[in-house]
Amino acid sequence: MAEPRYRTVAADLILVEPLDIFTAVFHRPSGITHLLSEPAPQIMEALVPAPLTLAALVQFLTQRFDLDAADAATTLQARLDELEAVGLVDRL
Repeated sequence: MAEPRYRTVAADLILVEPLDIFTAVFHRPSGITHLLSEPAPQIMEALVPAPLTLAALVQFLTQRFDLDAADAATTLQARLDELEAVGLVDRL
């Protein structure tokens, strides 16, 4: 079975606004505004160009930020699950 890939929901479904240490994301279908802290906005941004597996996302983000790849996988999976649960990320 193939590893799941993740993508950020369509750009027309959300409005994104950086707010100091948070990023506000308004999800139009639900009418809810989510306040995200790192690394959630970076995860969503990384998934915009193309869907990624968890392994590809870990590789992408560890190259750009000071992250330990071993710890990053667990943390990123938890954030992906949270983002998926509120409708900001889709699992393919």
